[in-house]
Amino acid sequence: MSLILKILSYLCLCAGVRCVQVSWLPCKFTDEQVFMNDGRNETWHTHREAILQFDKAGDPPVNPHAVTFLITGSKLDLRRFLEGVEADQLDCELLRYSTEGKYTRWPFKGGHESDLWFSCILKHAKFTVTGFLRHSSDQPPPGQQDHLSWLTIRDRETLTTSVAMVIKTKTPSMRAGLGSQQKLHCQFAIDHKAPKVTVEWHQQHRGERTRLFSHNGRTGRSEGSGVRQKSLADGNASFSLPFTEITSEGTYICSVSVIPLFGSVEIRFHVEEPPRVSLNIGPTLLLQEGGEHKVSCNAERYYPRDVEIVWYVQDDAAAGRRVGTPLPKEFQNVLLSSHKHDITYSQTAFFYLKASLKDSGRQYTCSVSHQSLRMPVRKSFILMVEEPSSWMDNLFFGLLVVVLLVVLLVLLVVLLRYLHSARKQAVLKKPY
Repeated sequence: MSLILKILSYLCLCAGVRCVQVSWLPCKFTDEQVFMNDGRNETWHTHREAILQFDKAGDPPVNPHAVTFLITGSKLDLRRFLEGVEADQLDCELLRYSTEGKYTRWPFKGGHESDLWFSCILKHAKFTVTGFLRHSSDQPPPGQQDHLSWLTIRDRETLTTSVAMVIKTKTPSMRAGLGSQQKLHCQFAIDHKAPKVTVEWHQQHRGERTRLFSHNGRTGRSEGSGVRQKSLADGNASFSLPFTEITSEGTYICSVSVIPLFGSVEIRFHVEEPPRVSLNIGPTLLLQEGGEHKVSCNAERYYPRDVEIVWYVQDDAAAGRRVGTPLPKEFQNVLLSSHKHDITYSQTAFFYLKASLKDSGRQYTCSVSHQSLRMPVRKSFILMVEEPSSWMDNLFFGLLVVVLLVVLLVLLVVLLRYLHSARKQAVLKKPY
């Protein structure tokens, strides 16, 4: 019977989303112990083995040697926020949560002012989920803040909990180019209707914290921009960034609070602009033996600053297209200019190429690597070297030019005489 119920619960989770057959998760439980030392509070943190188990109240733990947080049925099922990933792809951490002396009855069945709270953070490369677990307790609240008198949790103990609030982002880390529009995802869900929710967005950039948006559900007042207020009723607190600038970089924090809970998710936002790569010459460079030419590879308008520009040389340009040929060698004696900085960065790698017949046919390649690029950008040219002209060739060419000039001069004289004669005849034939 228990197996049938589990199968039915999995089928319910599969409605409209990819099935998430997660019945339990191994977690790291960071426990706390506060003590007095010379009149000051100090906290010891202890890492304990724990299990996040989804089941019914009274079911046995899957690992009797660990602390079990048994999540029973409620309006919120944490598994619905996991997007179909497997248990071994998740990083799970459990923490005690302090209400900082705010003993408020949670407006859901079985809620008491003295309920114990825990936060559960589930991380994946594609999302971060923060859930708040409530352990119901009918004991009177202590006369001091809860973190000063934590309930002792014994080894192998099972705590029956329910999910009270969930916050999630599908964009824990973002990369964007300059001038682009971006949406930073944030959603939340609470286990009861019409809660007085406060939603805020902050940006942390170079040590400065700036509030971008805030909405107070108790007063209905909103400040700032970037979040559609109508969407908050559906739990959508996503923030729109209309135009990405360098100053858009930083850590964005979406926070949701419902007394006595306050939770947040962080989004690390990186600005990246790929370099525009060009050479100062065409695909073929023709030089005479002994000639010299400055060759430059320009990487322009990229961000952030770190870039790698490397020149390579290959003896035979056609050899690069054949299997088993030697790899190009890194070309030495390359000079790097200093970084040019406006909003973005630019840099040039150049060298002076002295032509030699033995180098004719070689292919030179500039390779530019940057964190905004999946693969390096490469630009190439082929060097063609010809023998210098002899003095006899130069003499013959000079004589040929002189002869051509004399011929053109003679033709010009003949043409002028012809025109003069024709004009004279026309005057004689004119009647008086």
